[in-house]
Amino acid sequence: MKAEMDVGTNRKAFQINLDGKRYGTFAEIGAGQEVARRFFHVGGASGTIAKTMSAYDMTFSDAIYGPTDRYVSRKRLQTMLDHEYTLLIERLDKKLGHQRTFFVFADTVAARSFKQHSEAHGWLGVRFQTEYRGEPSQIIIHVRMIDEANVDQQEVLGVIGVNLIHGAFYHEQPEELISSLQENIAPGRIEVDMIRFSGPAFAGVDNRLMSLQLVSQGLTDAVMFLSDGETVQPAEVFYKKAILVERGSFRPVTYATNDMLDGAKRKFLQESGCNERELVVLMEMTLENLLAEGQLNHADFLARVDILGALGRTVLISKFGEYYRLATYLSRYTNRLIGLVMGVPSLLEIFDEKYYLNLEGGILEALGRMFKGSLKLYVYPMIDERTGKIITAKQIEVAPNLRSLFQYLIDNNYIEEISDYHPEYLRIYPPDALAKLQTGDNTWEKMVPPEVTRMIKERGFFGCRPASAAA
Repeated sequence: MKAEMDVGTNRKAFQINLDGKRYGTFAEIGAGQEVARRFFHVGGASGTIAKTMSAYDMTFSDAIYGPTDRYVSRKRLQTMLDHEYTLLIERLDKKLGHQRTFFVFADTVAARSFKQHSEAHGWLGVRFQTEYRGEPSQIIIHVRMIDEANVDQQEVLGVIGVNLIHGAFYHEQPEELISSLQENIAPGRIEVDMIRFSGPAFAGVDNRLMSLQLVSQGLTDAVMFLSDGETVQPAEVFYKKAILVERGSFRPVTYATNDMLDGAKRKFLQESGCNERELVVLMEMTLENLLAEGQLNHADFLARVDILGALGRTVLISKFGEYYRLATYLSRYTNRLIGLVMGVPSLLEIFDEKYYLNLEGGILEALGRMFKGSLKLYVYPMIDERTGKIITAKQIEVAPNLRSLFQYLIDNNYIEEISDYHPEYLRIYPPDALAKLQTGDNTWEKMVPPEVTRMIKERGFFGCRPASAAA
C-alpha cells in the first residue's frame, strides 16, 4: 500500500514540477518540510520551487511572521500565506510575472512527539494565481492525523499537501478537489474537518456546501459553521467551552424547536455555573437526516441553515446516527459540561436496544460511552395524543430489563426534565408544519416564529406555495 501511495503522490508532484507555468514558495512549520520534500524527491523541483523555509524556533517564527498566541492555528497559517505571497510578488513579479503564475503553499502542524501525546493536527493552505499577474485564490484546510507514529504522520502530511496543491492547479470543480484530497491515503489515517475556498477562482462557491461535501465524501464525521455561514474548525469554537446541542431536522424551525432549546438553556446555565460567554449552543443535523429523500438536496440544506443562521445559531453537520457517538465526539474537545437537548421520543429511542446490536456491550456500552464525561440529557415533554396527558422524561416506560438502569440515570441526574416550557407548543410538530406549508394551508404560519415565516415566504423555502396556489 505504501508503494502505491508513493507512486501516486510522486506522479502528482512530478506533473507539477514539469508544469512550466507554476512557480512558488513552500513554508512549513512544525512537522518538517514533508510537502516540499516530495517535490525535491521526484526531480525537476528547480522549475517549481522559488524558496522553501521552516522556522521551528518560536523566536525565529515570531521575527518572520509576528507574535502569536497559538502557532498551530488558522490565524498563523493566514499570516504565513500573506507574508510569503507578498514577498514572492515583490521579488519575482517584475522578472517572471508575464510567464509564470505564482503560488505559496504553507502549513503549521503539531505532530506527535516523544514528549507530547496530544492530538496531532495541522492547518494547510495554498494561495495561487490562475492567470498571469491575476488576483490569487486560496484554499485552506484543517487536518487531524490519526496515525500513532510520528514518522507515519509526517508521511501522510506530505501526501495530503501534494494532493491539495495538485487539486488547486488541476481540478476546477471544488467537489472533485475535495475528493482528490483522499487519493493515495489509506482509510483511517487522516481527517479533513474544515475547508474554505476564496478568491476569483471560487467566486460562486458556497463554503457551507463544501463543508457538507467533507462529511458526505467521508473525509470527516462532522463539520461546523457559524451563523454568518463562516466555516470553522470545531476545536476553535469548543476550546474550554460548555456545549449545549439540539438535534433536529429544522424543516422548519418551529415555536417548539425554540421552546425546547430555551428551556434547556435556562436549566443548563443554572446547573453548570457557567455564563453565556462560556457556552456554545449548537443546532445539529445528521447526514442521515439530510439524505432522507435519497440524495442530498442542496437547496433544502441551504434553506435550513439560512434560517438557523438568521436566528443566530451555530450549525453542526454530523454522521452520528447514535447519540453516544455525538457525545464521544463533543467530549474530545472540552472537559466542561455537555448537554444534549431532545424530546421524549428521542429519549425512548436511546433506550431501545435494537440500535446497539453492532456493539459487543450493547446498550450498556453505548450508555457508558455517552455518560463517561460530564454529560446530561435535557428532555422536553410530549403530549400523549390518546389521553391528552403530558409525559415527562421521568414518566416514560422502558423495557423491564432496563428499568433499573434508567432509574440509576434519573437518580444521578444524568437525565433532566425541561420543566420551564410553553404547554401550547407541545402540539406543534415540524412534519405537520411542513405538510401544511407545502399544500398552501397557511395555518403553518401559527406554528413558526414570525422571522422564520418571513424568510420561508420571501425565498420560497421548502416548496412553500401561496395559499391561492393551493385552491
